Amino acid sequence: MEITQCTKADFDQILRDIVDFWGNDRTLPLHHPFLVYEFGDTAFVMKDDGTVVAYLFGFFSPTEPVAYVHLIGVRRAHQREGLGSHLYAHFMNLARARKCTAMKAVTTPDNAQSIAFHRRLGMQLLGEPNERGIPVVRDYSGPGEDRVVFHAPL
Repeated sequence: MEITQCTKADFDQILRDIVDFWGNDRTLPLHHPFLVYEFGDTAFVMKDDGTVVAYLFGFFSPTEPVAYVHLIGVRRAHQREGLGSHLYAHFMNLARARKCTAMKAVTTPDNAQSIAFHRRLGMQLLGEPNERGIPVVRDYSGPGEDRVVFHAPL
């Protein structure tokens, strides 16, 4: 499958089918249209016969040479096909071309699937182990809001 830039129609399809990507709608507030309108050159989709089956929304830090993956989603029926890894590789290549020296992503300590995925990609988990032994950055998203912060050099 080819990787293309996400269009507004693709974005709307992702929103409509959010549960098929995530199992529920918990990430819906993280899907803001500025990801397509303002960062459209780093918003990517993979389609099968016109249906978005995987996507990655990322951007580049304006303060340091870091590429950040904000969201990556793969429809349940297409998971374990390597689509997420393929999107990450595409974004990493773009980041290298734009002189980024590192890649980052963030998730919650309860998101075991995301933690496993990013570990398979070879990303390091920053921070100190929490009570379950998962490295977290304490208060990353505000008081009491610990996050798993992934980091990989490029």
